[in-house]
Amino acid sequence: MVTLAEVAQHAGVSASTVSYVLSGKRSISAVTRRRVEESIQVLGYHPNAGARALASSRSNIIALMIPLRTDMYVPVMMEIAIAVTTSARSHGYDVLLLTGEEGPDAVRRITGSGLADAMILMDVELDDERLPLLRGTEQPSVLIGLPADTNGLTCVDLDFGATGALCAEHLAMLGHRDIAVIGEAPAVYERHTGFAERTLDGLRSRSRELGLRVLHRPCEGGFDAMSLTLARVFDERPGTTGFVVQNESAVEPLLALLRRQGRAVPEDVSVIAICPDQVAVQASVRLTSVAIPAQEMGRNAVEQLIAKLEGHGKDDVVLIAPELTVRASTGPAPAAS
Repeated sequence: MVTLAEVAQHAGVSASTVSYVLSGKRSISAVTRRRVEESIQVLGYHPNAGARALASSRSNIIALMIPLRTDMYVPVMMEIAIAVTTSARSHGYDVLLLTGEEGPDAVRRITGSGLADAMILMDVELDDERLPLLRGTEQPSVLIGLPADTNGLTCVDLDFGATGALCAEHLAMLGHRDIAVIGEAPAVYERHTGFAERTLDGLRSRSRELGLRVLHRPCEGGFDAMSLTLARVFDERPGTTGFVVQNESAVEPLLALLRRQGRAVPEDVSVIAICPDQVAVQASVRLTSVAIPAQEMGRNAVEQLIAKLEGHGKDDVVLIAPELTVRASTGPAPAAS
């Protein structure tokens, strides 16, 4: 391993000069800085992370808290995590991934140990137990998600309220009047997870304005669970002709069950999914959908966090506007018999 002393010898400067170039704590002439940087590149020198942290009181690590629950669609969570990691590296930061369901204990561990310089939190609930701790610490943080009270917080998220409203508007424009929402697993709503609650609120509010009737049914996903859920929907609302699905694992079972019942999509029933584009285009019927902008959310969260670390960030709520892409799964409501 190349040492700092070897870099200094190669560049013809003192070890302290190399240290100042690396830390930026003292002004160094452009010529000397360039010579040191060239030596670092030629020799392949990498500063020792532990020593650098002790010297600068910085770890150059961002903690990403991403509880991996069985009732969540993990591929979307991991796509956000990859975007966070890639963006953090472009700014010289590594990412410490915390996947346990530790809640406030994870925040205390990070703020009390110096393991990381800042935090990004995912799977945000409306009344998230981690938020009082975040508000009580000076350590920078960003939420990917939106709690009920955003005061004193920085949040990045898809505008899920507008997403629900957009789905209602599209189906209403096509003449549908009875809509069923196939939601996430019941536990997601029991935790009052922000994205699920906000989607439902936005859809219901806009539906009332448009004169639509909405039936919401959570679903575990999978064929058996979807079969029971769909039977309940048509028992309670036989005239349902529009479906909004916010549950990736329920998409294909729903389409298969509709086919089995002889209900053609979109001639008899229209389906909109809130899901990644990959899920929408690879379904057995190409789905009209509102995409989850996972990469944009991850990148934006890192940019907000870096601004805070550099001392010019501020508390803000960044909501990404939803975009609905019309494909083969939605069409005019069937004429009443």
